[in-house]
Amino acid sequence: MNVDLKAAQEAVELITGGWRAQCLHTAIRMGVPDHIAAGRTTDHALAEATGARQEGIHRMMRLLVAMGVFEGEGQGGYRNTAVSRVLLDQPDSLRDMCLLYGEEFYTAWGHAYEAISTVTAGFEVAYGEPLYRYLSHHEDANGRFQRAMKAGNLFFDHVPEAFDFSGRTFVDVGGGIGQLTAAILAAVPDAHGTLLDREHVVPVAADNLAASVGLDRVELVAGDMFEAVPQGRDVYLLCRVLAGWSDDAVVGVFENCRKAMAGSASRLVILDRVVVDEDSTVLPALWDLHLLMTNGGRHRTVEKFTELLGRAGLDVERVTELPAETSALIAAPRTAG
Repeated sequence: MNVDLKAAQEAVELITGGWRAQCLHTAIRMGVPDHIAAGRTTDHALAEATGARQEGIHRMMRLLVAMGVFEGEGQGGYRNTAVSRVLLDQPDSLRDMCLLYGEEFYTAWGHAYEAISTVTAGFEVAYGEPLYRYLSHHEDANGRFQRAMKAGNLFFDHVPEAFDFSGRTFVDVGGGIGQLTAAILAAVPDAHGTLLDREHVVPVAADNLAASVGLDRVELVAGDMFEAVPQGRDVYLLCRVLAGWSDDAVVGVFENCRKAMAGSASRLVILDRVVVDEDSTVLPALWDLHLLMTNGGRHRTVEKFTELLGRAGLDVERVTELPAETSALIAAPRTAG
């Protein structure tokens, strides 16, 4: 039998991808990048620092050097690379993303067959309850989740470049702890913001905003975007809050925003990952399937967003690309005729 060796090699690379992810997760769980940054750069020193056997450390590091996570030095030493430096235990690191994805989310992906077959969240199959309910009573996992989400919001500082907030009032609908609100207010001195989120989230957002940009240009409102949003603002922002909800529920949120707008000059700005069905690259398709594994959600195409916005009386004016596979869809209220 003639075997296509190149295709076989590519298949093996795919088949063993989970091993690579778990090896990286183990190194991050052990704090290896931080130990190397602190000068513990040999197998022996890393074994002492982590409590692991030296042979295990050596074999793990051999793979991670081959993967480009670390670089080898003479006499069995190692140094960090750009990849391992973004995994150090420091603010805005991807460390907690690696830990979360290597533990709870890795377990959820272990139920991919059931999730794909039934379009049911793999996490719920694995843990017997939805993701957000699980996080509500697992403090450690919730902390990792919140920090991982924060690290994934690398595009926030670029939002004021995609839309002009100068002299405008805006509502950050489902604004969480206020990172996006803070980024806009910091970049646009004459903008005024309102953050809407659940009652238990608002005090956390208040503390975060007070520490970052102050509270003199921001109002905090406890509420539910599916019921109503604050009235009379110029801009309504929906940042990564739609993926876990049905089309009808999303249309309801769009309708609430349209009804609340100050006038025809108001805009709805959706900040989200989008997918394409033709010539898709790997990451957007992967993020979409990951949503199915974790909370049963999905990413939508620009065409689907356009359809749902149209049902709510809104038209897409333009689409702007942002970092971290994020798109900004700017929609205007439809005028009569």
